[in-house]
Amino acid sequence: MATPREPWNIRPARTRAAVPAALKTEVEAKSTHLVETVLKPRHVLPPPTDGPLNSITDIGAKWYRNYFYFFSTYACPSPTALAPAFEAMFARMEPLGNGTFALYAMRYTGKEWVGVLDALSVDECLDAIRDDPWFVP
Repeated sequence: MATPREPWNIRPARTRAAVPAALKTEVEAKSTHLVETVLKPRHVLPPPTDGPLNSITDIGAKWYRNYFYFFSTYACPSPTALAPAFEAMFARMEPLGNGTFALYAMRYTGKEWVGVLDALSVDECLDAIRDDPWFVP
């Protein structure tokens, strides 16, 4: 006999439909343009010369499962670094259906997403990622 779950652990089943291929292609094309024309020129700067500080070397975007992520790649020049580079995600678009998305930002801890905006079109999401201080890599 199954034991009943505690009331605070009951979660409704989440059903996620597959993202249409046309929407995926539109999001990829528009986000690539945003990354190449705005985000990289603004945030990918020459590495600092005053010590072994991490610096952003690249910014990109990709689909992973049903989410679309924006990420930055950092170089770690310190001889005591655990790895020579690492990726940190800073924005996530979650498809809600009907061409709308929920937009999330990564908390400063790097472990939890915060819902910032809801029910946005692709263009509204990309405008927010470009202009809103929540989405600085």
